Amino acid sequence: MELLFLGEPMIEFNQTTPDGPYVQGFGGDTSNAAIAAARQGASVGYLGATGADVFGDLFDGLWRGERVDTRAVLRMEDAPTGLYFVTHGPQGHVFSYRRAGSASSRYGVRHLPHDLLKQAKVLHVSAISQAISDVACDGVFEAIDIVRKAGGLVSYDTNLRLKLWPLARARAVIEATAAMADIVLPGLDDARLLTGLETAGEIADHYLALGARHVALTLGADGVLYANRDTRERIAPHVVEAVDATGAGDAFDGAFLAELLATGDGVAAARHANAAAAL
Repeated sequence: MELLFLGEPMIEFNQTTPDGPYVQGFGGDTSNAAIAAARQGASVGYLGATGADVFGDLFDGLWRGERVDTRAVLRMEDAPTGLYFVTHGPQGHVFSYRRAGSASSRYGVRHLPHDLLKQAKVLHVSAISQAISDVACDGVFEAIDIVRKAGGLVSYDTNLRLKLWPLARARAVIEATAAMADIVLPGLDDARLLTGLETAGEIADHYLALGARHVALTLGADGVLYANRDTRERIAPHVVEAVDATGAGDAFDGAFLAELLATGDGVAAARHANAAAAL
């Protein structure tokens, strides 16, 4: 497993039409990213936990069908798989979560598979996993430490969810984690809140100054800014008829990491991921 993804898988129930039925699907940012990477042909494994319930069974079938290695996924008897519900209104998506006490929120330092982490070329983690509980947050930091000491790379999505934690705590934890990451994958709106900076260039410079080797800043309808210490390139968006933005950033992350691992070229990876996110 060259790419390991650590995080919180969640079952989705999406009300696709007003007052209509809820359609079951799958969510969780790192799970989405893992599947995107596997679909690009990368060797992918997932770390985390689901409940020993029907929803955990559904995830197990999903991952196996998508060629994501599940040997390190725990099935907890005393904690459920997390759920969320999506409704749609004039202001866009509204998410309602049922994750308190979930298996993912209880997955921490003592559960980590050290041998697999030491072998990984890249570990990808998300700020959402740090926000769901102190136990999960500690687990993310420990996993990062294991991978770094073994010579692997760390990828970090600064995904900000203010329903989960106050901005001041999010800023402190995310800034500390970004300073440990080789690859930082922020979105522009979140990054503005987290850094207090306004322009894409300033934000890229901020994360490079913390030590990142690659920064791919997604700009929504304006495309992507990719930057490393020697190169900076603004990548134009693909014009599409927007259907649903859910998971686009996660698809970007997975496609970026798979292409970066395959080619070593950050600009090529950002172009590839930009197309994947548009699709």
